[in-house]
Amino acid sequence: MSVLVVGLSHRTAPVALLEKVAVSGDALTKLLHDVQQDEHVAETMVISTCNRVEVYTAVERFHAAVNAVTRLLSAHSGVAEEALTPHLYVHYEDRAVQHLFRVACGLDSMVVGEAQILGQVRQALKLGQQEGTVGTTLNELTQYALRVGKRAHTETGIDRAGASLIGVGVELAETVLGGPIAGSRALVIGAGSMSALTAATLVRAGVTDIVVANRTFDRGLQLAQSVGGRAVEFGHVARELAGADIVVSCTGAGRLVITADMVAAAMRGREADRPLFLLDLALPHDIDPAVRLVPGVTLVDLESMQESGVGSATRDGGRRAAIEAAERIVDEEVAAYLEAKRAARVTPTVVALRSKAAGVVEAELGRLAARVPEMDRRMRDEVAQTVRRVVDKLLHEPTVRVKRLAAAPGGDHYAQALRELFDLDPMTPEAVSRADGPERGMPGGRAAGGQVTDLE
Repeated sequence: MSVLVVGLSHRTAPVALLEKVAVSGDALTKLLHDVQQDEHVAETMVISTCNRVEVYTAVERFHAAVNAVTRLLSAHSGVAEEALTPHLYVHYEDRAVQHLFRVACGLDSMVVGEAQILGQVRQALKLGQQEGTVGTTLNELTQYALRVGKRAHTETGIDRAGASLIGVGVELAETVLGGPIAGSRALVIGAGSMSALTAATLVRAGVTDIVVANRTFDRGLQLAQSVGGRAVEFGHVARELAGADIVVSCTGAGRLVITADMVAAAMRGREADRPLFLLDLALPHDIDPAVRLVPGVTLVDLESMQESGVGSATRDGGRRAAIEAAERIVDEEVAAYLEAKRAARVTPTVVALRSKAAGVVEAELGRLAARVPEMDRRMRDEVAQTVRRVVDKLLHEPTVRVKRLAAAPGGDHYAQALRELFDLDPMTPEAVSRADGPERGMPGGRAAGGQVTDLE
């Protein structure tokens, strides 16, 4: 089974298109199952964030699967295939592994090095596990990718070199407001993980007056209490705009939460020289882009961040060094992963060879016992031990060598040669069951079917 990824991101598509293709909630679950049910797809996982939508699949046939995923992305988004296809990228087998590892490390993010992507990859895996669309191949690969991402962030400091979208937003707010935002009043709309991170970032920046508005009041209250702020009903957003200096919205509502008329009314009720900074982290937009026409208002959204090159990898030397170190980790881990996968593919063949040899030994010992019944038990045991030892010694070097050779590109030919020479069936129940476990050779030593628990 091979891994295929079909997707689009801020690197290949305008935010307006990403906005149409983005899926969440029930729509994400439906896309998962629709892709999974296609005859050319065995496993499915979808990563959908504010700047990427990627469908990962385990497939047998490349072209048929690419066509199926493209067709379903078009159907779910309402974007015609001819309009969608030019913005899609496709990675297969080794390139798909490398791409997921780079994504998990934050190397493919709009703000290079942002740490939130690790949690988003983990959430994608969990959803696939819960919905039954992730099997051995994607589970194994994604758990490994999470470990690679964690290693990159721990060893390189890339998350410090590349600030998160929220951190960048705070820097821009300070520029607009004319200095540090400590003492400012902030309105946070939404109470999800991104909103919680926003509130925590604002507190660290010295903002002590934080108002949280959420469709579910209790969740908004919980977030507000965690940062020493206050919660308001979602319907009071328009009223709270008038007193805010900073507004950050990330609701996933799929519709406009703040309109130009709401902002214009809020600005009429405040000092003429008091600017308002709005940060829209939602996809689709929470805030109407037309608010930019209101005097004194600055709106930063994902599209404007994309156009201004926020998170560029060339901002400073220290950042470049961290990124280069993370890239080296990715290259090293990709090589290790692929080597282990290739070596693991030969395991059923080796098991089948040893099982066949053991069967021959037992059959011959049985014939010997029938032909020489006068042999006492001690003699039979000694002969049996000697024969088994000879067979083990004869098989040891070939099996060690075939495992080593199989780890190299093209190594499957050696396993095929063994199967042909000894007439082996690596799909026998014994060969499969003995090869299917933590000892399969995958780095990390986790069983293939394990749930995500060690990185939560």
